[in-house]
Amino acid sequence: MDMKGRIHSLESCGTVDGPGIRFVVFVQGCPLRCKYCHNPDTWNLKDGREISVEEILKEAKKYRSYMKFSGGGITISGGEPFIQSDFVKEIFKRCKEENIHTAIDTSGYVSLDAAKEVLKYTDLVLLDIKSFNDSVYKDLTGVSNKFTLELAKYLSDINKPVWIRYVLVPGITDNSSDVKNLAEFLSTLENIEKIQILPFHKLGEYKWEKLGYKYELQNITPPSKEDINLIKEIFHQYNLQTE
Repeated sequence: MDMKGRIHSLESCGTVDGPGIRFVVFVQGCPLRCKYCHNPDTWNLKDGREISVEEILKEAKKYRSYMKFSGGGITISGGEPFIQSDFVKEIFKRCKEENIHTAIDTSGYVSLDAAKEVLKYTDLVLLDIKSFNDSVYKDLTGVSNKFTLELAKYLSDINKPVWIRYVLVPGITDNSSDVKNLAEFLSTLENIEKIQILPFHKLGEYKWEKLGYKYELQNITPPSKEDINLIKEIFHQYNLQTE
């Protein structure tokens, strides 16, 4: 039987969620409540629309020539992909049969047992680490960073390629001591290909208002180029590549 899952949307030619041109599946459902989330409409698993693995592969293969030419593939994002781990695993299994590169964009908030099965069919992990400081992480997301850091260590143990994503929020995630601690931690891992510094933005604020949620970061402005470069320099001190 063709497995089904719930998704928020599909993007046919993504260029920021892994190498090359990507077919991106945004799944529905997320256990985190990030204060800067630009897709709060992905939080509830019951929302979105139902779709089968076969439907996703059929649509994705329409763009196969673009993927092949650019070194791209399929990325599962969200929401949090691991909240539908069986569904994601089946998509990736089919991708491997079709020789399509696979990437997962995750907060890492998942038990290792659930992650291991998906990772067997995953070529690249885009791991979002919101903060190395657990108090900051909990205030920002509503959960602990314990699972995320455990996953990061496991990914190093199995030598799975990882891009770290770090959202720079002025006054929250720009503390130099916290960033140094994160850089030091990442420098002990063997599989980190690069750190992506993502500047905070408020493009999703209107969604919060539409859904009746209180947006707490309305008075925060995006970081300046100088702010971003200062954070990049900290990672560079630990021989970590940034973009």
